[in-house]
Amino acid sequence: MTEKRIMCFGDSLTWGWVPVIEGVPTTRYPADVRWTGVLQSELGQAFTVIEEGLSARTTMLSDPTDPRLDGSAYLPSALASHLPLDLVILMLGTNDTKAYFHRTPFEIAAGMSKLVGQVLGSAGGVGTIYPAPQVLVVAPPPLTPMPHAYFQSLFGGAHEKSAQFGKLYGDLADFMKVHFLDAGKVISTDGVDGIHFTEGNNRDLGKAIAAKVGQIFAV
Repeated sequence: MTEKRIMCFGDSLTWGWVPVIEGVPTTRYPADVRWTGVLQSELGQAFTVIEEGLSARTTMLSDPTDPRLDGSAYLPSALASHLPLDLVILMLGTNDTKAYFHRTPFEIAAGMSKLVGQVLGSAGGVGTIYPAPQVLVVAPPPLTPMPHAYFQSLFGGAHEKSAQFGKLYGDLADFMKVHFLDAGKVISTDGVDGIHFTEGNNRDLGKAIAAKVGQIFAV
């Protein structure tokens, strides 16, 4: 069996942010604890899992606090850098719910649609003949209560928006004929900050995504 290459493109949930009740500063879970590491362990040596997580990354928004965070601005370069790829896993949208973006849930889903289109249109890369990879859209699980006052303000109204990700992302995936997983059907957001994952969340999500990848490649 030819090695399959999978790129996981996301935000702090993919980077491995360790939730702390005071919000920040924090550290990163070890590689084998992050859901991407669990995914690699579950899939085995026939697969290579590539992490592309950046904390606070958005789908397609220019964040006024940091110019590095627009996912759609970086994704084409990441795709070209890591080709050949067989599958790209996209899990973004949580940061799009921040109050200062004023985004509706559908607008956030539209941001995800831009990323899906970038992946599907990535054939060839830079001077290569590789085909575009398949896409797995993962809807982040809904947010839970946040103890820190600043997070409460930063994500004002975000809980209601994140609760709609599963439905909207599922509809989007069906429309664009790509694979889909609703993380909210597998885990809840159990980290103490109301945003990020516990070790258990990472483990359960990694195993669920591994099962989905197994279905995609019939392994």
